[in-house]
Amino acid sequence: MQEVRNASHAPGTRQRLARQTPSSYAPIMQTQPMHEEIVPDSEHKGLVGRLPPTLRGLALLARFDRPIGWWLLFWPGAWGVALAGGAVQRWDLILWLLAGSIAMRGAGCVFNDIVDRDLDAQVARTRARPIPSGLVSMKLAWVWLIALCLIGFAVLLQLTFLAAIVALASLAPVAAYPFMKRITWWPQAWLGIVFSWALLVGWSDIAGALDTPMWLLYAGSIAWVIGYDTIYALQDREDDAMIGIRSSALRMGTHVKAGVGIFYVAAVALWVAAFWQVRPDPLAIAALVPVALHLAWQVVTLKPDTHEGAGTAALARFRSNRFAGLLMFLACVVVGTSLHP
Repeated sequence: MQEVRNASHAPGTRQRLARQTPSSYAPIMQTQPMHEEIVPDSEHKGLVGRLPPTLRGLALLARFDRPIGWWLLFWPGAWGVALAGGAVQRWDLILWLLAGSIAMRGAGCVFNDIVDRDLDAQVARTRARPIPSGLVSMKLAWVWLIALCLIGFAVLLQLTFLAAIVALASLAPVAAYPFMKRITWWPQAWLGIVFSWALLVGWSDIAGALDTPMWLLYAGSIAWVIGYDTIYALQDREDDAMIGIRSSALRMGTHVKAGVGIFYVAAVALWVAAFWQVRPDPLAIAALVPVALHLAWQVVTLKPDTHEGAGTAALARFRSNRFAGLLMFLACVVVGTSLHP
């Protein structure tokens, strides 16, 4: 099971990788040792670990063992509802968006694994996923995908007409995402478009329009996603480089820390602009201080080299963004509710 990692030590391999990857990443591949540390892609713990094999495979395929994904998908939608002034009156919409995030994040993971089944089999962290490991068949994976989409459709029926149209418009970018890592060094930007889409749905359902603050909030969310998913991609830089998968972590090379910092600064700046559009007073700025400090902590403590334990540290910083999402939600509640009591 270690053939991919072992290949990195073969004579001439690092020189070939240097030609295939951005020049800024070449120093990492040439001067720092490769390690065998692999952060598990799925952890068979808790309820998921006690399920029968088939059900466990379906749960793992939808990443039910890792709630961080649906939290990150959910929070932008909650921000849109809250900043538009609906956090108190429309708490039911927030719950529906949470249910939709769980179902559609699961559907997205299933579709991604169907498309990436051959690539996943070549990456140390992902080769044990249900499809490449044989735990779930392709036929069952497609059935499970349809079932999750039906749950998402039930959530769609709870939305206003405008919000439902906005939600349906997300299907094209969602379907295209798994292919982005094959054609661009910035698949994280496309993920930002997809993972921030619930914000457009939440805002349009409450406000009944697609307003300027919404677009600023959305752009900031995209920058936030690029930042945290670049941190996540640090785990796979060695394997990605060898099998030709592209990522912002590879594109930034030795400048990952600065790159993540730039995107986080852009996110906060765009959020400040969005808040100021809604409520032009110092409260709009003050409300964002906690989330800005948290993002700064991520950048300051990030160590994106390939030393032993770097993958675990990067994963911890990535997972901390569920807390960043909560802080941003509270900021949106403060500004949105104060304007719409």
